[in-house]
Amino acid sequence: MWRPMTSPTTTRLSAQSVPLGKSGISVFPIAWGMWRLARPDGNDDIGAIVARIEAALEAGITLFDTADIYGCDAALGFGGAELLLGKALAQRPDLRERMTIATKGGIVLGVPYDSSPDYLNKALEASLERLGLPSVELYQIHRRDFLAHPRDVAATLAAMVKSGKVKAIGVSNYSPAEFDALQTYLPFPIVSTQPEFSAARYAPLYDGTLDQAMARDVAVLAWSPLGGGRLAAGSEDPVAKLVAAQGERYGTDAAAAALSWIMAHPSRAIPIVGSQTPERILASRDALKVEWTASEWYAVLEASMGARLP
Repeated sequence: MWRPMTSPTTTRLSAQSVPLGKSGISVFPIAWGMWRLARPDGNDDIGAIVARIEAALEAGITLFDTADIYGCDAALGFGGAELLLGKALAQRPDLRERMTIATKGGIVLGVPYDSSPDYLNKALEASLERLGLPSVELYQIHRRDFLAHPRDVAATLAAMVKSGKVKAIGVSNYSPAEFDALQTYLPFPIVSTQPEFSAARYAPLYDGTLDQAMARDVAVLAWSPLGGGRLAAGSEDPVAKLVAAQGERYGTDAAAAALSWIMAHPSRAIPIVGSQTPERILASRDALKVEWTASEWYAVLEASMGARLP
């Protein structure tokens, strides 16, 4: 007599390093991002920034995500986050050897996008100057410039890698088709794609982004993993309530469970934690405590969709 399964498979997360695509670099399965690194009032404390970096390293985090546009809405303006990170590293150069640094370029305030060879070359040089570094491990095109031919973008990126100023190339907010067009003209693999992905923003599950990443061994760097705060503790959002309940089962909170939901996907997506509080950065590691059965994971997806899966 047939009986249904009564012991559903549970996904257990691991602190094992995740390959950064085919770059030869491996990173911790959680990253830390610097979109909010610069203070709106301009009262930036380099010592406090060093403390955040130290908290991330203590949590095990090795991938540090920034961009030239980060800080554009703060007192320092465009390039502010890179400038602050550069000052922190100048104060504590010993931290650099433990960090994989990723930055991005291609968004221009008021344009809004520019991936022309002239602009990207100047953008990279400006980023390195602000960071006070001769090179970075990962450089990503922040958003697609529809007026730039992917052949020209690829030639510019290839020259960056050849110069030694960039170890590997990635893309951010690219569709799979846009990814393919750029990859066609590159002499090496794109190693990362950075979509918005969370239990509140599930589009990459359906638009081919995660499938393409798995097929091509591309690292997925998930930005806004807490859904812009929608999944934070105390939210009345139905998805947030499910995530919080899952975290509670494993002795942690909604934020950790929200990160773990992303990490449970077989693409081994790397959530980029945006917290600027050392305690919260440290707590991000609690995501590794949370487990998911398939039914629990899909229940969150259905709540986010507002519909039952067929």
